[in-house]
Amino acid sequence: MFEALSDKLKKVLKDLRGESRLTPEHLELAMREIRIALLEADVNYKVVKDFIERVKSKAVGQEVIQQLSPGQQVIKIVYDEMVEMLGGTSSRLLFTSRRPNSVMIVGLQGSGKTTSAGKLARWLSQNQNRNPLLLSVDVYRPAARDQLAVIGKAINIPSFAGNGLDDPLGLCRAARLHCEQVGFDTLMIDTAGRLHIDDALMEELQQIKREMQPIEILFVADAMTGQDAVKSAREFHDRIGITGVILTKMDGDARGGAALSIKEVTSQPIKFVGVGEKYDAFDPFYPERIVSRILGMGDVLSLIEKVQAEVDEEKALELQEKMERNAFTLEDFRDQLSQMKKIGSLENILSLLPGDMFKGMPKMTPEMTAQMEKEMKRTVAIINSMTSLEREDHLVINASRRRRIALGSGTTINDVNKLLKQYVEMKMMMQQLMQGEGMFGGLRGKVARKLTGVGSRKKKDKSKKRKKRR
Repeated sequence: MFEALSDKLKKVLKDLRGESRLTPEHLELAMREIRIALLEADVNYKVVKDFIERVKSKAVGQEVIQQLSPGQQVIKIVYDEMVEMLGGTSSRLLFTSRRPNSVMIVGLQGSGKTTSAGKLARWLSQNQNRNPLLLSVDVYRPAARDQLAVIGKAINIPSFAGNGLDDPLGLCRAARLHCEQVGFDTLMIDTAGRLHIDDALMEELQQIKREMQPIEILFVADAMTGQDAVKSAREFHDRIGITGVILTKMDGDARGGAALSIKEVTSQPIKFVGVGEKYDAFDPFYPERIVSRILGMGDVLSLIEKVQAEVDEEKALELQEKMERNAFTLEDFRDQLSQMKKIGSLENILSLLPGDMFKGMPKMTPEMTAQMEKEMKRTVAIINSMTSLEREDHLVINASRRRRIALGSGTTINDVNKLLKQYVEMKMMMQQLMQGEGMFGGLRGKVARKLTGVGSRKKKDKSKKRKKRR
């Protein structure tokens, strides 16, 4: 997401970083480029105009920060203002002691409302220790209630059937009573949608709001519809008063105009984003992390959270111990690749790392990452075709075994040889890292000396001794 905007802004800011002295001409040129980049990303015109004015006024009238160059100071202002434009801080759902707390999910038909209701229920169950019940009050669209029931079954969250009830308000009252009797603390209400906004829909939503007094009314918007999503959000807010936004299909939105406009236009924050079709492809919206990614600063916090959620800590410690003993096997290598796959696609992982990490290296294109993922799949297939003995001890893999492994994995003998060579080189490198030898060990020693000052003290002590002798 934001790929097109990110590429343009990174180029503008890179030029600014190179300036030791920032003139009004430099600033004006940078602001013009940023304005064009935001407009091309389909950001609302008024939002762009206000944003540029705020950046310019702060860049001209700011106090000088000693540690930053003029270019870096402008970059910091752009960063701060973009974070503010996206909502400032992450907005969690705040629940009360009342049971159940109702959450209304509203939006136009086709925006991903029903799937988002399920994803949010799953997220609240896993991350905020809630016990949600799903309810569909869409009595108009054929099989809408069945669709929510299927999603509920897939994510292991119960849904309220309401057999015999075909009135949205009647369904809400019956589901609320069921929550009170059974002990559900959160009622997720998936409301009816329309292809366009009409008075009948708004009247129904207002009635549900009066009856259920929800703690949150979340508008679901399709990020790929750009400014149409922003206009719909504004109208829903004017008519019923939304408290936040869920942006869906963010993984397919290269421009990001809706995300960058919606908070400024509606005054309501984006609270969650859908980043894929799977039920776990649903994340809280962190403005500062998103801006870091747009400006090429990476999003290491999100990467750490993904690793913590997906990587088995016991296995990681076991692997570390094996590496220290130089007992890293091909089976361990395969497990590492499988763990990496759980974290996400290679392209997604690289997008979370700061751009400075790859300075001087060729830019990784989608084609290159796709090729690397293809290589990883081939590697896993080759290792899967080996016996347990072969995975434990690669030295037993002779010519006839290599032919069998290649045949079993649908690869060539050359592919098998290449993998074994890479594995041996990796083991040697790990051994050097663990023992502190060679190039990597020397580098590790330098870093340690820099941090501890041990080496520098020794040098000082020697110089003092030499002075005494003289």
